[in-house]
Amino acid sequence: MARLNLLEETRFEKLPVTVYPNTDIASRKVARRITDLIQKKSKKGEQAILGLATGVTPIGVYQELIRIHKEEKVSFKNVISFNLDEYYPMKPTSPQSYVSFMKENLFDHIDIDMANVHIPDGTLDIEKIPAFCLDYERKITELGGLDLQILGIGRTGHIGFNEPGSAPNSGTRLVTLDDLTRRDASRDFGGKENVPTKAITMGIGTIFKAREIILMAWNRKKASIIKKAVEGEISSDVPATYLQLSEHVEFVLDQDAASELTRFNTPWLVKDCVWDGPLIKKAVIWLANHLDKPILKLTEEDYNNNGMAELATEKGPVYNINIEIFNKIQHTITGWPGGKPNADDIQRPERATPAKKRVIIFSPHPDDDVISMGGTFIRLVDQGHDVHVAYQTSGNTAVWDDDALRFVEFARDFSKSINLDTQKLDDLYLSMRKFLDTKQPNQTDTSEIQTLKGLIRKGEAISGARFAGLPDDHINFMALPFYDRGKTQRNPVSEDDVNITMELLQKVKPHQIFAAGDFADPHGTHKVCFDIIVAALNRLKHESWVKDCWLWMYRGAWHEFETHEIQMAVPLSPQEVERKRFAIFKHQSQKDRPVFPGDDAREFWVRAEDRTRETAKSYDKLGLAEYEAMEAFVRWNY
Repeated sequence: MARLNLLEETRFEKLPVTVYPNTDIASRKVARRITDLIQKKSKKGEQAILGLATGVTPIGVYQELIRIHKEEKVSFKNVISFNLDEYYPMKPTSPQSYVSFMKENLFDHIDIDMANVHIPDGTLDIEKIPAFCLDYERKITELGGLDLQILGIGRTGHIGFNEPGSAPNSGTRLVTLDDLTRRDASRDFGGKENVPTKAITMGIGTIFKAREIILMAWNRKKASIIKKAVEGEISSDVPATYLQLSEHVEFVLDQDAASELTRFNTPWLVKDCVWDGPLIKKAVIWLANHLDKPILKLTEEDYNNNGMAELATEKGPVYNINIEIFNKIQHTITGWPGGKPNADDIQRPERATPAKKRVIIFSPHPDDDVISMGGTFIRLVDQGHDVHVAYQTSGNTAVWDDDALRFVEFARDFSKSINLDTQKLDDLYLSMRKFLDTKQPNQTDTSEIQTLKGLIRKGEAISGARFAGLPDDHINFMALPFYDRGKTQRNPVSEDDVNITMELLQKVKPHQIFAAGDFADPHGTHKVCFDIIVAALNRLKHESWVKDCWLWMYRGAWHEFETHEIQMAVPLSPQEVERKRFAIFKHQSQKDRPVFPGDDAREFWVRAEDRTRETAKSYDKLGLAEYEAMEAFVRWNY
């Protein structure tokens, strides 16, 4: 019976999928399978032939393999490895090369014989590449093929660098990279224009011959492409769907990467559910959106025809369900994000007391506060709360080099205009020009340039916070050390980051904290900053004020919380949208074209306004009041 239930639950999935609670557990499981294979082969006096991948996804696996080697004394001397791909052209000594990546993340820490390591050569003359690729294939074949191939997946659905349009029988070859792939790699190269347009990649046909294939994917950023790869039709538009044809493949996911699979996203379509409050809310909102109907117009027939008959039977009549969910959503809306004084707060998202709250708005970068929750920021100040803003990092990597030069030129000219000695400024300017003229893509700036770029971001942040109504002594620049350490260290977060955060928390003793809750990229600055806040709060939980402190998460300029997740929605009037826009405009270095725009060409203020308008529209479509815009928040329980 359990097997039948599992088959029903996964009937949309066209290949085996294993989901683990988090990335760490999943990585350890995969590393153990690799280790077991190596040891099994070693006992037989055989070599283990491994296909290895690069990128963020396998780093946890490699870290665990290093631990196993050092602590469990597992040898890698019988391992022969073939990497999936390499950028072209690419020098092996470049920090962006996959040779450097593999050495830094695995090979330099284990006892593998480097003569047994094979990585596509990015230095070849282009006319020699076809022969090299044929030889790469020949070496794999002569060794009997790959025992195990590990894969990640790109947002285009590529495996290796087999982009959309790749043939299922393709071999190792030179390919042209998709624009989205290059945008995703832009941060590593200091801008998309520096990302190579081509790569040498192992082909889908080569991958397919491996005796075992494990594709790994972590975080919500990969959820939509995972759904296409697992549940979609086989298509060259999503090369990973070819893996549905293999009898030796398994997808290993964390919960976030699996979140859009039918059994997790809309479980009522595939199995009996335990209908608790959050699931009912999610299902009813899904049904309304699926049928493009307001919640209060949903009928019993709508429930029965869309996999929700069980809910109608257990919790019905359906009109009562509709009213309950409508009211729950209605109660998330408040014009008083700090709580409404002297009001019944039983059904409000925030407490009425104390009427004047101490608030800290944590901003990972110097503009996240106004971009993500500028309207709420201004509303909190206008309503008399004791608001503090804390900029967690300098954001100094996101300033154009010519902007930095422009500020030094201004300082020189201004100093000369009031007859100050400018010799030091002149010397600094010349050294900056010399460095920037020869600066390589993604090269770390000199300490003077880093300081200058940080001061540019600081001045803009002060201007934005003042526009929101804050006095200068409520504007805090934390300069968490991890941000600059991360440019040279793999695990940059340390005690000093947590201690600095604890010090500020103890100083303010807030009733409310707002923090960026963008977890799509678990290695990104927002996630690191959030983890530091939670670590600090957990260490301070013995303090009486912590028990009364609520932590609200906001999202950035790109994605909003799903409607069913939102616990507080702050509506903005047209005038407030405009005020928020002007606060964002204070961040002039991020306007027009920021250094790291991601895969969205819109300016930050446009993204922010579009996002908040979409949130308002989502409420309107469900039958609630129509607002100009809404900023959304979810409470974190620590």
